Amino acid sequence: MDPNSICRKTKRLAGKQAELCQTEPEIVSEVVKGAKLGVRECQFQFRFRRWNCTSHNKYFGKVLQQAITSAGVTHTVTQACSMGELLQCGCEATRSRAPPLPTAGPGTDGSKWEWGGCGDDVEFGYEKSKQFMDAKRKKGKSDIRTLIDLHNNEAGRLVVLDNMKRKCKCHGTSGSCQLKTCWQVTPEFRAVGSLLKDRFHIATLIKAHNRNTGQVEHVHPPHRRRANLNELIYFEKSPDFCEREPESDSAGTQGRICNKTSPGMENCESLCCGRGHNILQQTRSERCNCKFHWCCYVVCEECRITEWVSVCK
Repeated sequence: MDPNSICRKTKRLAGKQAELCQTEPEIVSEVVKGAKLGVRECQFQFRFRRWNCTSHNKYFGKVLQQAITSAGVTHTVTQACSMGELLQCGCEATRSRAPPLPTAGPGTDGSKWEWGGCGDDVEFGYEKSKQFMDAKRKKGKSDIRTLIDLHNNEAGRLVVLDNMKRKCKCHGTSGSCQLKTCWQVTPEFRAVGSLLKDRFHIATLIKAHNRNTGQVEHVHPPHRRRANLNELIYFEKSPDFCEREPESDSAGTQGRICNKTSPGMENCESLCCGRGHNILQQTRSERCNCKFHWCCYVVCEECRITEWVSVCK
């Protein structure tokens, strides 16, 4: 996936996507990087599960990949702004910030802080993610799949938006930190991925109304509260992903490496779906004995490691 291949298909893209390709191709490059970041993070978070984010499954994977891709685009575009890689944006404007305020809470040192520095312009990243990720919704289209995609897109963006961190630098005589200059930075994307994985586990099952309005209603018991904007939702239950089923985009778990002593999801009994496992010897290569040479490069050897692994039948 690269920006050129996306933009060559401009005629097939929704209006907002085509507009970005024509007027802001450098932002499309960041969109692509963000989408790749989201997929890599999804694969990391689900590396020990039966479905490990290696395919865009229409059931299980659609919910998480939609949210984490939207979050990845928000995160990447925002950071590109702060790094000065985009002409359309830069550091977050500080003139709208509050005046210097005292730090609050028990145990503070009485120092004061004020907004300054180069804050991450997450609002710009949010808007560009929304412009590209939500563009597939055609005017008047309100089917349940589209509405769920839009909801999960927003949930992914909000994880980045709602978890911005304050970073500060001290000023004062002899490092006394009498005054701090602070700015907002995006959260580490690993933390974003972990939050979305947790929200996936408590995702809300919904169903469409019989009325052709595109509205959705919950099928959980009445005592459960309605899903809010930052929760994930779905409307089709997933297969178990144990066997290869091309029609449901399931690759199965045959041949996957498992851990026979782990109590977690990568346990051979769970990952292999009760089929059992074989113990095989495998050899892999990895970099080793790395040395830093002045100046400035690192030279590593390549070591071959032979080990025994458990592989699902």
